[in-house]
Amino acid sequence: MTAESESNRIRRHVVYYGRVQGVCFRAMTHDLSRGCRVAGYVRNLRDGTVELEAEGEPAEVERFLASVERTFEHNIRDADVTDIASTGDEQDFRIRY
Repeated sequence: MTAESESNRIRRHVVYYGRVQGVCFRAMTHDLSRGCRVAGYVRNLRDGTVELEAEGEPAEVERFLASVERTFEHNIRDADVTDIASTGDEQDFRIRY
């Protein structure tokens, strides 16, 4: 990866609220990531929310997050989205436990 492409990357941290555990959220999100050029992770949190971080070119991150929201539109009640520093240290998108 070049320094130029690295500078075009963004990273978003998202916490999803609602009925987001026990509905294959992590597995489906992992599958959705395969259609986008994003790296990062998704994991369940103890409070019943789901945490996700996605990194990549802005259009790819936006497309990925939009597909997650469309897929789970009936499960997501709210989402806290925060832009954070790009790390560049992940090559793919994974489920964390």
